[in-house]
Amino acid sequence: MAIQDKTIVLISGANQGIGLATATRLAREHNYHVIIGSRNLENGSKVTEQLKSEGLSADTVQLDTQSDDSIAAATAYLAETYGHIDVLINNAGVLLDRANLPIRQLYDTTFSVNVAGTACLTEALLPLLRKSAGRPRVIFVSSAMGSLNISLDSSTMFYKTDYKAYDASKAAVNMLMINYSRILADKKAFVNAVCPGLVSTNLTGYIAQGTTTEVGAQRLVELATVTGKDTDVTGTFSNKDGSLPW
Repeated sequence: MAIQDKTIVLISGANQGIGLATATRLAREHNYHVIIGSRNLENGSKVTEQLKSEGLSADTVQLDTQSDDSIAAATAYLAETYGHIDVLINNAGVLLDRANLPIRQLYDTTFSVNVAGTACLTEALLPLLRKSAGRPRVIFVSSAMGSLNISLDSSTMFYKTDYKAYDASKAAVNMLMINYSRILADKKAFVNAVCPGLVSTNLTGYIAQGTTTEVGAQRLVELATVTGKDTDVTGTFSNKDGSLPW
């Protein structure tokens, strides 16, 4: 099958962790052409070559969501090489609340990556998503820690964990998702926010209680592979077990 006949998906921050697990599953289980967005091109290229060595369809692009030049260059490459994309997974993100940063730097950096970078990338790729022959899919990787309802529940394991900047950024990501669900409604796009759960990755410091990245990727894969024949699921916030409260 030619690449242009495959479903083309770009995943930001896909050279490791949940992004890589999602890319691998989409390529292996669904025959998607996966584009590894990686801030470090060498790291992304290594992952891409590994996927290709397994007979999977993959490409890589340098992508730093804090850099307008990087986003513009990646968008231009995708437009010239593919002409469209079918799926965007906004996976790139940081958790810096325990990095002992000055408070303003903590919030500036967290929101620059998790919110502004995500918004800038999505906005830049809207024209390519609109050129999808089918119904585009956009997934925002969020967190239950961004749920106002859950954050008020003192019985949750992270209730007393001081992740103010991260929590606030993920609440903002949910609002981004809602807006892009509205913006892409004319294309009948599937636009959703997903909490992968507590996963053992670099972002969480490989926390012992975390699940595997393959489990964390489960809901992302499900929503990346919905079609026009599926229930019209858009504007939702969920994890692998179902809907999450806002």
